[in-house]
Amino acid sequence: MGRRAGSIEAHGWGWRYGERTAAAVSDVSFRIDQGEHVLLIGPSGAGKSTLLAGLAGVLGAEDDGEESGELLIGGQTPRPGQAGLMLQNPESQIVMSRVGDDVAFGCENFAVDPAQIWSRVTQSLHDVQLDVALSRDTGELSGGQQQRLALAGILAMRPQVLLADEPTANLDPEGVAEVSATLTAAARETGATLVVVEHRVDVWLPLVDRVLVVAGGRLVADGTPQQVIREQLGVLRSAGVWLPDEHPEVSLGSAPQGDTLLQLEDVSVGRDSQHLLLSGVETQFSVGELVALTGKNGLGKTTLAYSLAGLVAPRSGSVVAAPALRRGLGSDPFSWPSKRLVSRIGTVFQNPEHQFVSSTVRRELSAGPRAANVPEDEIRKRCDELLGRLRLERLAEANPYTLSGGEQRRLSVATMLATRPSFLVLDEPTFGQDANTWRELSALLRELLSEGVGIAAITHDRLFVDTVADRELPCGRWRAV
Repeated sequence: MGRRAGSIEAHGWGWRYGERTAAAVSDVSFRIDQGEHVLLIGPSGAGKSTLLAGLAGVLGAEDDGEESGELLIGGQTPRPGQAGLMLQNPESQIVMSRVGDDVAFGCENFAVDPAQIWSRVTQSLHDVQLDVALSRDTGELSGGQQQRLALAGILAMRPQVLLADEPTANLDPEGVAEVSATLTAAARETGATLVVVEHRVDVWLPLVDRVLVVAGGRLVADGTPQQVIREQLGVLRSAGVWLPDEHPEVSLGSAPQGDTLLQLEDVSVGRDSQHLLLSGVETQFSVGELVALTGKNGLGKTTLAYSLAGLVAPRSGSVVAAPALRRGLGSDPFSWPSKRLVSRIGTVFQNPEHQFVSSTVRRELSAGPRAANVPEDEIRKRCDELLGRLRLERLAEANPYTLSGGEQRRLSVATMLATRPSFLVLDEPTFGQDANTWRELSALLRELLSEGVGIAAITHDRLFVDTVADRELPCGRWRAV
């Protein structure tokens, strides 16, 4: 049978990033026929994103790494634009300032008939349930809305191969159902091949024809969803795959809750005083307490969190730091110098790479404590401890930008922990984690609570809310009207 445009083949394929000694992917072989829907699963850092980048033709030149074996789409070496790739961080593939222009961008670059472009734009936005004006500023979209925008831009190009890297990771439950249904429907209607990387497999197993399991950079299982779940249960559990109806066993313990650290008094947040997202917010955050901020995408949770963290001033109202947190500074965290802020309130952004400033993982961990004038011996001790605790030892000399999404998330958490702040603001802390690293990260956060730290976490992870958080704060109650 001849090769079709959307068929995929790997023959002993592998890739090693230039600054690493070990390959990210090694000796992988498989064939995917055009039109198949495939779920690619495995532990965090197993090489799944590297494989998708190879299929998309965006791994880079010879100077960026070393390739072995052969990877083909339609019998040819993958080239940029041949497959549509939805990245883990959708913001990194948004290139235009207006929503409509961004969806049209790919079509224009691949010389689609101008008469067809805008009908494709409106149809794609409708398909992904992104109900915003074509003139809307892309910088004003929430993380979940950016996810939908990135997918719309890909669907508008009508590629023969659709590649999606954690496409539902930052979405609310309704968004997860919509985006997964949209992806599979689009692939089915166009005859495109679909390859999806996800950690949470429940929603995808009924939608795919086949499951590939990668662990340690190698392909360890390949079959129908029923076969793989039935025959490879031990392999999947060991690899930290989120199995249907199974949750990681974790001893979280409890922490005594103490004095208030931060108080919000009639706080309003938004793009400006005329376009508020949340208003009249009244709550507090205490020592030893993990509060989960929940609600739909686009509600304003991240904007509220940045006001908590002293990074964005609220439009009205007050964020008041208690004496135990401000330690001689003013009551408003927004007024604190950055070097003082980092040792009191640590922030983990939704997109981890937004806070990376160094060329290696170890240097990244050292940056915060060094800015806070921590002694070098103590910096080394803290870095070694965090590298081990969050499974990053083997990546100590790697460039943070070459890490997987899950590894980048753990590094972003570690960089904040290295400065030993009294209060942590985390935006989607469990994004990209397999069951094993989710358990370890959750246990670490609970330990911090027992040491007197307070935590506010934005999350769509229902398991995290139900088993790790002390209190849920549904932000929809303060939605501005």
